[in-house]
Amino acid sequence: MHLSWPRGLRRTGGRRTWPGRPTPSDVGSGAVTGLFSIPEGMAYASIAGFNPVAGLYAGVVPAIVGSLTSRTVLMVTTLTSAIALTSQSVLDDAGLDPRDAGHIAALTLLVGAVMLLMGALRLGAVMTFVSNAVMIGFSTGIALQIITGVLKDATGYRSRHGNKLAQLVDWLVHVPDWQGSTTAVTAVTVAVWACARTVKRLASVALLIAMVVTSAGVAVLSVDVALVGGIASIPASLPNFTAPDLSAVPALAVGAVSVALVALAQAAGIAPAEPNPDGSRSDANGDFRAQGYANLLGGLFQSLPSGGSLSRTGVAVSSGARTRWAGVISGVFLALVVLVCGSLAEHIPMPVIGGLILVIGVELIWGRRHDVRLVLRTSRLSSAAMVLTFLATTGLPLQQAIVLGAVLSLLLYCGQVARQAKLVALHRTEGGGWRVDDPPHRLPPDAVTVVDYAGSSFFAELPRIERELPSPEGARRAVLVLVVRALPDVPSSTLVGLLGRYARRVADAGGRLVLAGVQPPLARILEESGLSEQLGEGGVLPAEPELFAAVEKAIVDGRSWIAEQQRQRNP
Repeated sequence: MHLSWPRGLRRTGGRRTWPGRPTPSDVGSGAVTGLFSIPEGMAYASIAGFNPVAGLYAGVVPAIVGSLTSRTVLMVTTLTSAIALTSQSVLDDAGLDPRDAGHIAALTLLVGAVMLLMGALRLGAVMTFVSNAVMIGFSTGIALQIITGVLKDATGYRSRHGNKLAQLVDWLVHVPDWQGSTTAVTAVTVAVWACARTVKRLASVALLIAMVVTSAGVAVLSVDVALVGGIASIPASLPNFTAPDLSAVPALAVGAVSVALVALAQAAGIAPAEPNPDGSRSDANGDFRAQGYANLLGGLFQSLPSGGSLSRTGVAVSSGARTRWAGVISGVFLALVVLVCGSLAEHIPMPVIGGLILVIGVELIWGRRHDVRLVLRTSRLSSAAMVLTFLATTGLPLQQAIVLGAVLSLLLYCGQVARQAKLVALHRTEGGGWRVDDPPHRLPPDAVTVVDYAGSSFFAELPRIERELPSPEGARRAVLVLVVRALPDVPSSTLVGLLGRYARRVADAGGRLVLAGVQPPLARILEESGLSEQLGEGGVLPAEPELFAAVEKAIVDGRSWIAEQQRQRNP
C-alpha cells in the first residue's frame, strides 16, 4: 500500500519535516475548536443514544491524526451528527448495544478500514463524478441540519417533525413557545460575536470571546439555563485503550460501509468550501486515507466513528485557522481541558453553544449563496438536481440522500455526455486550413466527404449520431471519411454495431466508409470484431502524430478509389 506524505509538509535536503510553528491564529482557533468539541461532541453522541463521553473523545485522537495526515489542510476530523445517527442505525440493525465500548470500537475500526481501503484503491476519483450541483445541495442541506440540530439548545423549543425544513418552519411558527432565558442567552451570544467581529484584531477569535463573555455573564447573573454538565459529567482523564469486540465484526461489516460513505460524502464538501490557504491542492484519496487513520487509531481509544466535520471545520476557519496545526491543537487542547479542568467546562451554557453553532450554520449557507445562484443560472437540469439533493438531505436518512445524490450525478453526467457528442463536416480552405460546417444530409456522389465525430460513444448518444450521419442513398462512388481520433480507446459495443450497419448501407449504395485517426486500442477492437475486414484494405487508417495526417491520406486514397471506380465503369 502506498502511503503518500500529506501536502503542507516541507521537504529539505531530501528529508521530510513537519510544518513550521503554528501561528497565533492557529492557537486561538484550536482552542475555540477544542472547546466546541466538548458540548457538540457530547450532544451528538447523546442524541444518537451513545455514551456522551465517547463523543467527547472523538475530538481528541481523530482530530489530531486526521489533521496531521489530511490533504485538505483545514479539515477537522471528528464526530458529526450524521455519522452518529448512521452509526446508531447500524448498531440497532445488528442488534448490538450502542453503549457497549467493545461494539463501538469494532464499528469504528471497521469504518477506518473501509476508508483506508477506498483511499488505497484510489476510489476518491469517484467523487469527481459527483456533480457540483449535487454537492452544493448536499452541503447546504448538511448546513441546515447543523442549524436545526441546535434549535432546542438555542431556544428551548424542540420540534417533533423529522424533516429538517419542517423543523425550521415549526420552530419559527412557535416563537411564543421559546424559553425566555434560553433565547436571551442565545441572542446575547450572537450579539457579542457580532460586536467582536467588527473589531479587525478580534475577528479571528470572535467565537471564543462570545463563548467566554456570555458564559461568564450567565454564571455571574445566575441565569437558569441548561449547561454542558447536564448532558453528562466530564471525567478528568484521557481516553483509555479499548479492545474491539471481534465477535461483532461480521454483523457490522456491511453497516460500516454505510457509515464510511456518509462520512466521506460529508468530508467531500469541505475541500471546495474551504480551499487550502497554502495554495496546495486537496486530494480525495489522501483525505480518505487520513480519515481511515483517524478511525483506526481513534477506535482503540474510546472514540466513535469520525469524519471530516463541516461544522467543526467552520468553527476552526471562523476562528482564524491558517494551517493544519489548528486541528492538531484542537485535539490537544481538548485533551488538556478534559484532564485539567473538565468540571469547569461543564459550566458552559448550552444556549451559548447553540447560538454560536447557529452563526456557523448560517455562515456556511450564506457562503454558498454565489454557488447556488450560479447553478440556478446554469441549467434547469442542474438546478433540479441541486434542489432534489437538498430536499433529500433534509428529509431522508443521510445514507439514502447520498445514494440519491449519486444517482442524480450519474444522470447529469450521462445527459451532459450525450448532449456534447456531435458530428461536424470538415472542408479544406484555399489557404490550406480547415473550416467546420454541419454535416450534409446526403453523401454527394463521386466525392470525398470528411466528417469528424467527437463524443464518448456512450450508447445514449448514438441514436442521434446515427440519424445525423449523411444518408448514403443514391451516393454512387461516394467516400465518407469519418474522423474518430477523439473517440475513447474502448468504445461501446453499440458504436461498433452502428459503424457496421452504416458501412453496409454505404457499400450497398456503391460507396465506401473510411475510419481515420484510429487509436491502437480501438484498432484492435475493430480487428477483433471483424469491422476492419468489412471496411476492407485502407478502410481503417491509424492516428499519426501530425493531427490531420490520417485525414489527408484518407482524402487522397478516397479520390484514387473514386477514379478507379469511374475507370471500371467507363473502360
